[in-house]
Amino acid sequence: MNFTVYTKDNCPYCYKVKQVLELTGTKFSSFNLNEDFTREEFYDKFGEGSTFPQVVCDDKKIGGCSDTIKFLKEQQVIKS
Repeated sequence: MNFTVYTKDNCPYCYKVKQVLELTGTKFSSFNLNEDFTREEFYDKFGEGSTFPQVVCDDKKIGGCSDTIKFLKEQQVIKS
């Protein structure tokens, strides 16, 4: 599974999702707002009004922090 995390600075949910991925040993790429993409590009990809972070796994949009943790549990990466 290849994860990509779209984040922005000073976002506690962005920090949390990256920390969870690191703690589970899950490899991921991280892209940051205004460094790697613009807000317009972010909205084009995830929809107008989408919040941070947004996580993609193997080109499938997972969602934000809670959605990602739920996905990792379903995939048994995180044991409940």
